[in-house]
Amino acid sequence: MVRQRTSEVIAEMVANVMTVNVEVGEEIEIGDTVAILESMKMEIPVLADHAGTVLAIKVAAADVVQEGDVLVEIAVRETN
Repeated sequence: MVRQRTSEVIAEMVANVMTVNVEVGEEIEIGDTVAILESMKMEIPVLADHAGTVLAIKVAAADVVQEGDVLVEIAVRETN
């Protein structure tokens, strides 16, 4: 049985979600912007740290997130 490795993209601070830039099923690469957060009038891009397929989006635009909240879940693409 092969187990799928997943990764969670998390919020690193309390912020408002301005935009979610990915969709479930979308293939993403390391460094792709998955969301843009706003805190203290600054826009903070949240980048993918793994390549793979978006499994789930846990937030929507206008949500308020806390430090450590999961924004997006990714099925990690294994490279050989």
